[in-house]
Amino acid sequence: VQLQASGGGLVQPGGSLRLSCAASGSIFSIYAMGWYRQAPGRQRELVASITKGGNAIYADSVKGRFTISRDNAKGTVHLQMGSLNPEDTAVYYCFGTVVAAGDYWGQGTQVTVSS
Repeated sequence: VQLQASGGGLVQPGGSLRLSCAASGSIFSIYAMGWYRQAPGRQRELVASITKGGNAIYADSVKGRFTISRDNAKGTVHLQMGSLNPEDTAVYYCFGTVVAAGDYWGQGTQVTVSS
């Protein structure tokens, strides 16, 4: 499984951004997909994840502002981010979890929220 992330960039506070991640290879073996983020000097944290069945979880800090979605047939996962604030600035990493095989990671994409 390979993952390719896209969609990061610079956005003003209060703005929106959409991240995308496309999997290739054995995409039907991926149970969960989602996003972690890591800000400078901080630990990597789970932002949101979604199972093949559509069950989603979110970090408390993004609930109500971010929405994760997934297309199982295409092997893609998207993170729609709204009401962005400077605390959302981080490198965002997409991941995919394959049962009995572990986690696979895409390259990070930088999100910067600044005026």
